[in-house]
Amino acid sequence: MPTKVIMPQLGESVVEGTVTKWLKKEGETIAEFEALLEVNTDKVDTEIPSPASGTVLKLLVPEGITVTAGTVLAWLGQPGEDVPADDSAPAAAAPQPVTAATAPRDLGFISPVVARIAREHNLDLGQVTATGQGGRITKKDVMAFLESHPSAAAGAAADIPIWETPADGDLFRPTELMFKSADAAGAVSAAHPVLAAPTASGDRLIPHTTIRRSIAEHMLKSKNISAHVTTVMEADLSRVVAHRLASKAVFAHDGANLTYTAYFVSACVSALKAFPQVNSSWSEDGLLLHSAINIGMATSLGEAGLIVPVIKAADGLSLLGLARAVNDLSQRARERKLQPDEVKGGTFTLTNHGISGSLFATPIINQPQCGILGVGAVQKRAIIINDAIAIRPMAYISLTFDHRILDGASADWFLAKVVDVLQNWAD
Repeated sequence: MPTKVIMPQLGESVVEGTVTKWLKKEGETIAEFEALLEVNTDKVDTEIPSPASGTVLKLLVPEGITVTAGTVLAWLGQPGEDVPADDSAPAAAAPQPVTAATAPRDLGFISPVVARIAREHNLDLGQVTATGQGGRITKKDVMAFLESHPSAAAGAAADIPIWETPADGDLFRPTELMFKSADAAGAVSAAHPVLAAPTASGDRLIPHTTIRRSIAEHMLKSKNISAHVTTVMEADLSRVVAHRLASKAVFAHDGANLTYTAYFVSACVSALKAFPQVNSSWSEDGLLLHSAINIGMATSLGEAGLIVPVIKAADGLSLLGLARAVNDLSQRARERKLQPDEVKGGTFTLTNHGISGSLFATPIINQPQCGILGVGAVQKRAIIINDAIAIRPMAYISLTFDHRILDGASADWFLAKVVDVLQNWAD
């Protein structure tokens, strides 16, 4: 009997996705949990595993088309089987009595990582206890099951992909990993953009990627919605630099790479607590003050664009916790392993444009937020302290804010608080 392939709901607030690439063609065979297609949701690409083994009978949704969760994408089955004329399931066989012991378990959406581990260990996921949101089976659930069943766990530790270890670089460092792919033997090769044939003048057209189109749409929308204004201050980062130098080894012992990003996020949290109006969104009915402080962090994906993973409940994390979150999100962002929910729900955004040498910038607000903090390059400069010239590590810090929500004075108060936290950093 043919099996439906359905567009899953990849997150609580994710109701649609774009089919970006079919990994199998009609007539090709596929194993259960093997990747069948790639889906993009708000700049996050996710591989969708096959719900069953068999042959790809029919692909219903072309690449580039956006559909809602629950849409039938394809049919799988045995060669020669008839595919239903509509999206309804084929007629079922005569019903049999179903008991709690014999009823099949609805596993829901299975992530690519979970599917891969299950396939490598020939694991029946119906035996795994699910603890994830909405009854989903998480990687942690699978690894716990394998640890409690040694025969099934043989070799499992060696198969954990390197991108799930904490990142060892700065969050905003540009990456080339977006343009690399691994072949069947594990070798990595560069994948270059496809260029159209040159015109008579010699110009070439590079087709827009899904990510680039999404960025363009969001940026234009934001500029048309918010009244953008930018204010800039300068911060002496001497204490932050000293604290980081003294703490890096301790943090590394605890499995975290301490980058400046964690300090900037922490300073934002302190300022948002002091001035909650900045942690808000405009609505026609009034100002929506957010109870949670969720910090989005603009992460470069090289020429492919950028993405903004979100540290949820950042106000509940210590500097070590923030450093771990930064490491994890930045690494998985570059490896395209983020989940759709991990780029949603931000209430304020931070972008470190200085990593590429920029001193000033006027970032665009990430809707529907009130503002975005920009951090310029950290440079040693001569400044005047107590009428004497001193050399200090300095950085320009900007706040682009929605003038519908904040006035110049309130925006400056917030930015001054960020600067004060950084200049007077203390454990």
